[in-house]
Amino acid sequence: MQDVRQPMIESIIIEEGSSVSNQEQSRASDTYGQLTFTGDVMLKRLPPEVFMTLEKTVHAGEPLDPAIANTVAGAMREWAVEHGCTHYCHWFQPLTGMTAEKHDAFLSPTGDGNAIEKFSGAELIEGEPDASSFPSGGIRDTYEARGYTAWDATSPAFILRTDSGVATLCIPTAFVSWTGEALDKKTPLLRSTQAVTAQAMRIVRYFGNDDGVKQLVTTLGCEQEYFLIDRWQVEERLDLAICGRTLVGAPAPKGHQLDDHYFGSIPERVLTYMSDVEARLFELGIPVKTRHNEVAPGQFEIAPTYEGTNVAADHQMILMHVLHEEAGKHNFDCLLHEKPFAGINGSGKHNNWSISTDTGVNLLDPREETHSNLQFLTFLCSVIRAIDLHADLLRATIATAGNDHRLGANEAPPAIMSVYLGEMLTDILNQLEIGKTRSTKHGGTMDLGARTLPQLPRHSSDRNRTSPFAFTGNKFEFRAVGSNQSVAWPNTVLNTIIAESLDWMVTQLEKKSGKNPTPAKRDAAVRTVLKEVVKKHRKVCFDGDGYSDAWVTEAEERGLPNLHSTADALPVIKNKASMDLFKKYRVLNNRELKARYEIFVEQYSSVLTIETNTLLTLLKTQVMPAAIQYQTQLAEAVTATHAAGAECRSTQGLLLDVISGIDSLQKSITALTTERTRAYPSADKRMKSHREQLVPAMEQARADSDRLEEIIPRDLWPLPTYAEMLLIR
Repeated sequence: MQDVRQPMIESIIIEEGSSVSNQEQSRASDTYGQLTFTGDVMLKRLPPEVFMTLEKTVHAGEPLDPAIANTVAGAMREWAVEHGCTHYCHWFQPLTGMTAEKHDAFLSPTGDGNAIEKFSGAELIEGEPDASSFPSGGIRDTYEARGYTAWDATSPAFILRTDSGVATLCIPTAFVSWTGEALDKKTPLLRSTQAVTAQAMRIVRYFGNDDGVKQLVTTLGCEQEYFLIDRWQVEERLDLAICGRTLVGAPAPKGHQLDDHYFGSIPERVLTYMSDVEARLFELGIPVKTRHNEVAPGQFEIAPTYEGTNVAADHQMILMHVLHEEAGKHNFDCLLHEKPFAGINGSGKHNNWSISTDTGVNLLDPREETHSNLQFLTFLCSVIRAIDLHADLLRATIATAGNDHRLGANEAPPAIMSVYLGEMLTDILNQLEIGKTRSTKHGGTMDLGARTLPQLPRHSSDRNRTSPFAFTGNKFEFRAVGSNQSVAWPNTVLNTIIAESLDWMVTQLEKKSGKNPTPAKRDAAVRTVLKEVVKKHRKVCFDGDGYSDAWVTEAEERGLPNLHSTADALPVIKNKASMDLFKKYRVLNNRELKARYEIFVEQYSSVLTIETNTLLTLLKTQVMPAAIQYQTQLAEAVTATHAAGAECRSTQGLLLDVISGIDSLQKSITALTTERTRAYPSADKRMKSHREQLVPAMEQARADSDRLEEIIPRDLWPLPTYAEMLLIR
């Protein structure tokens, strides 16, 4: 992925070495952003003074001027109608983890039996969906239905078109209750971005580097992993159709032991699908940088270019929508669950975060002589401090029932939050701890030994794929985010904890150096504060093998939290420290934060309940009948063999194995049924019991089913197997 710069909104730069072909580059220049109301579209359709006013909101973060709303709405309607739209919707992200939309027609009755096309500024700015029908965590009751959507002018409107040609204008909006409390993921994300950029600007001003800088922007690039399997296989597997993951399934003879799928040749059928996905994303103003095979068979990755965090979060939701829609056209099903298949690589959404000035300066770029770049080191140490102080809260942001299956497994980071810095930055931390920074380690070049090969520049540090939070050149990569998640919540928390750390840092610097310090006094204050931070918080930095058992022991000795499951992590959200943090930076008030906790707890328990119901249905109606049928065939074979006067010890042994397997499976079914019907005095106790009792019961039932699958003939087994789903294209 390319260097982090200004968020790209109006233009696309296809870099040399991109995965996009020449033909696609030509097509991109014609279609990029064709279905988004931004850039050239606004310039052509809006009066200059209106365009410039709106640009101040989009690019300079100034408050939206309501006076321009009617003009913008009229231009937006004309553009949408020209593209075939008859309806518009306020497109928002409620706390379901998905998107929502209510379609309204542009046509309005005139009272004389006719109708006119109408879309006013008031309709653009505000909508009124039912707030009680979405998760609210107690903020809204059934009889308290009023909620509002509010136009987010910083994220471009776009047009979604179905295969049949139905087109709808989608207007990104925030979603709040009648009381003004956030019921969505966008509102706190925007608040958190405001908080972190305000504190970062204080740092930039402190170092005197704010010349020409009007605002700071957090930037984000997300690497989306996913699986593709044939659609008919999902239709024949209730677990995949309902839960998005296989609840039973014996391992395929071949997984990713040979490492031959990763970056391998993309199957033609998959490549055609990827090309169609990219073409549609280009139309929607979402240019794709990378596509490739991932680690597991049937697993792939797509990565858009960097953008401002809010736009990137919206585009991630659109990207997942497009992945699903386009898959059906190719007779695929796109699986975005974090662990659709047991025993092989899970899917994440690597969250590459940075912060830049509106003049194009990446504040996490260490530059050549890093040891002397005190502004960068201040930002770096602020992030380290934030992760150390709030590791438990950061862990809670990626806590879901699906991600519990992935964290700590094949190529996924562990549940212990730590920061990877690499050799060069670790060396500089050592120097800071001593109190003097004198040098920067450089990677040099590599001579590959063949005269026809170029000498390659060597990076000053390696990469660490086992780290959940790694510095990767000019950004931090939060690798623990689940593939099925909206990135809005993790980035809301990330922004907030870094805002607090930057605030603390610059406040300490100002205290130690006084007002209007000389450069020498300022630098001395910076080195003193950085030394204190490094000594106290570098325990969260770890460059070793995050998968090893030794790290678990070492992390405990360092005092780092190890929150194994969602049930362990979620309670952190409602503790006093978390509530004080979000309240201080006006990201979420106590009621809004507690509501999210209640919603996350309910979602976790509900997912496990749905999975249990689905698993029981599979076991009772498909697995058990197949096992009994095979038992009957074996029993008949044994009887016939004995009647012929022959020995059949092997067949008898196989029959006993099947009988034993059926008995074990029936016990598991009974245990699961008992756990499913258990009553709980509170949602918290239900969550805890589900994790401690229901999950192990599901795992045992799966193990019993998988043992039977390994011995039941394929013509009797009722479900598509792992080998068929993953290895046959």
